[in-house]
Amino acid sequence: MRVSYIYFMKDDPDRVAAVAPEHAAHWRGLELREYLGGPFADRSGGLISFETDSPDDAAQLVADDPFVRHGLVEHSWIKEWKVE
Repeated sequence: MRVSYIYFMKDDPDRVAAVAPEHAAHWRGLELREYLGGPFADRSGGLISFETDSPDDAAQLVADDPFVRHGLVEHSWIKEWKVE
């Protein structure tokens, strides 16, 4: 299944900037199938899309995100995406 993870950051730019390299390295290091990801141009959050086997796997991957672990995500959604 293809998943899109959309997230918006808390208003704490110094902490976000400090954790951003760990966040990026974490997602790249997973070597997920069909991974695409990056921040929004205004750095208010980002979007990550990838293939996974189940909704539970997707939820665990998001829970392990350094931004999530450091409490920097204000709002997020994990949605299955049907690419046509």
